[in-house]
Amino acid sequence: MSSHLEVSKPSGRELVPLTGQRVTIGKASTNAVSLDHDDTVSRLHAVLEHLEFAWSIRDLGSRNGTYINGERITAERVLRSGDEVRIGKSRLMFWEVKDGGGGKLDEETVSAAPHDVPPRLTRRELDVLMVLCRPLVSDNPFPEPVSVKQMAGELFVSEAAIKQHLQNLYDKFAIPTEGDRRVRLANEALRRGAVTIAQLRDGGTT
Repeated sequence: MSSHLEVSKPSGRELVPLTGQRVTIGKASTNAVSLDHDDTVSRLHAVLEHLEFAWSIRDLGSRNGTYINGERITAERVLRSGDEVRIGKSRLMFWEVKDGGGGKLDEETVSAAPHDVPPRLTRRELDVLMVLCRPLVSDNPFPEPVSVKQMAGELFVSEAAIKQHLQNLYDKFAIPTEGDRRVRLANEALRRGAVTIAQLRDGGTT
């Protein structure tokens, strides 16, 4: 099992394999993961450490904090595959990947797994996903997930209907029950291509 960070930069997506015992993240170019394009990142912002069984992350007293799935962390946190890490305005995804024959980590390794194909969605489920994911392309560095009430208002349906659609989507995307399920669902929908950044920026559904 190998692990990597998927780092979203203005130049595009970058996959950073996690090796060794410590991986530092920050604005300085000396960091293993340098976010020198982001003025809201501290020079030495956070550190990932390799435990015997997993990777953990710890904030290093940064001015803007480190967030996991929308929650600011105050202590060391063990990462799980699919976790979203927000550092400044930068978005990083943590993934664990089963090694193939040679163990080489590349984009094919990440995208070849059958579960990466998006599930079949109804038109209304897609509408819900578009509203849910839209804050991820906003200028807010720490976007709040859209509430059930907001989604109901925007789509002109009842809150009960939204809750049912969300439950169906949690099941289809195999979202675990713990943590912020709406954040995880939005991340999974984007990762698996059920909705795209281009669609969200174009203004959503009709």
